Amino acid sequence: MERPLPDRLYLDHAATTPMTARAMEAVAAGQGMWANPSSPHAEGRAARAALEAARGEIAAAYGWRGETLLTSGASESLAIALGRSVAARRVISAVEHDAVIRAAGEATVLPVGADGMIDPVSLVLGSGDLVAIQWANSETGVRQPIAAIAEAVHTAGALLLVDAAQMPAGPDLTEHADFIALSAHKRGGPPGIGGLLVRDLATLHPTGGQERGYRPGTENLPAAMGYAAALAEAEPDHAPLRAKLDDAIRRSGGIVVGEGGPRHPAIGSYRMPGVASAAQLIRFDMQGIAVSAGSACASGSLKPSHVLRAMGWSEEATREVVRISFGRTTTVADIDRAIAAWRGIARGARTVAA
Repeated sequence: MERPLPDRLYLDHAATTPMTARAMEAVAAGQGMWANPSSPHAEGRAARAALEAARGEIAAAYGWRGETLLTSGASESLAIALGRSVAARRVISAVEHDAVIRAAGEATVLPVGADGMIDPVSLVLGSGDLVAIQWANSETGVRQPIAAIAEAVHTAGALLLVDAAQMPAGPDLTEHADFIALSAHKRGGPPGIGGLLVRDLATLHPTGGQERGYRPGTENLPAAMGYAAALAEAEPDHAPLRAKLDDAIRRSGGIVVGEGGPRHPAIGSYRMPGVASAAQLIRFDMQGIAVSAGSACASGSLKPSHVLRAMGWSEEATREVVRISFGRTTTVADIDRAIAAWRGIARGARTVAA
């Protein structure tokens, strides 16, 4: 088994973050319960009890009182809600994750402002609509005004699906959303597990099988236990770290993406004028620092970011942006190291240009 590289600094937690120690212990415990939770014998019943306990802990961590369907992750949760909702029309914003764009099909697309935010007053909806909105954008960290959007959606008699893959555990959305898509591996849990919180199962067409008949397939008990254990550990407040990084990058000639609106405290997106994102990634990596260019699902693409383009950025500008994101282990010293690297890369580019 490969060991972590020495002296590396990982600042790509929005893509995935390391499992917590408690999550790994819970997964190991779950792997010792090998029975199928759907089996009627004693071993199966014990596995079922452990699964339902984990399900309850996950729901409680988010303050959710509706149904909690366990899935393979946020992408599947989004596909279930968008593909099997009783709503007749899908409405998404122009800055949604690729998983939403793929699953929504021929959806109506809502524009955003230069700050990356939707104006709830501009929403024109009908009672047959399902509106899909990301709680915090995975590329820019920009947070949408979910409460105001939910009011407009529900006043029209429509349904609201929130992509909360990047959301820390907490009851922020429980009074607003009809569906919430969740991901464990961005919260210190294992990959391959997530959830779809459903306020009313009558708004979703069933398929038969497990998960109350809404997702067939043997349940992933070890992963569910690991997810529940990860959510029991509080997420630190990263806002001071991001504020420090924002300030230093501004002072170094960089541009902070989406700074005009509320943003996720652990996600920062920055443009280094004159230096391509790909070149920045290589230079950061050579200094032992892992960052990304947008969401992990699209960072290897040569296409300009559809998120930044929707915010009015030129194609050239979109190709000069990187994302830096924090996790439970990120420290002030880590941010100082990232700042020094940023300044060195920017200074080198200016020297070459001169």
